[in-house]
Amino acid sequence: MNSAFRIFKIRNFFFLFSFLFLTLFSSSCSPKTKLPVKKLTLVNSEKKEIVVKAEVAATFEERKNGFMFRQNIPDGTGMLFIFEDEQILDFWMKNTPHPLSIAYIDKNGKIRDILDMTPFSLANVTSSTKVLYALEVPQGWLGKVNVKVGDRLRLDF
Repeated sequence: MNSAFRIFKIRNFFFLFSFLFLTLFSSSCSPKTKLPVKKLTLVNSEKKEIVVKAEVAATFEERKNGFMFRQNIPDGTGMLFIFEDEQILDFWMKNTPHPLSIAYIDKNGKIRDILDMTPFSLANVTSSTKVLYALEVPQGWLGKVNVKVGDRLRLDF
């Protein structure tokens, strides 16, 4: 076998290996399942209704990836995490490049905390009290639409 043919085989093997590796790696970084999207209504202190189109993550499998690896999350969209029981919640930003705000919401729909989260940070962002829901949205969006602690998420979803 001549050396040119060996180099050709090695190059083809390298390209095939690279293609397979990138295909497998990129599929492992994307959400495994498509989450249902619901139109949620936030009601601020002025009784103004603000709609957010949110992906709903209600099981452990749905909640575990959240917005990981998402490059762009438009204003007016988010992700609602629903838990089985009220509890003190901790969220972090592992593998999450887009800056987010999180609203911790109790079982009655009252927003108890609104906290900003830093991209890629592994620091816990903890609720101040037991809550049943967490709503992640682009950082600063809740302030832009005048939603504050004490406002409500309508629980009609």
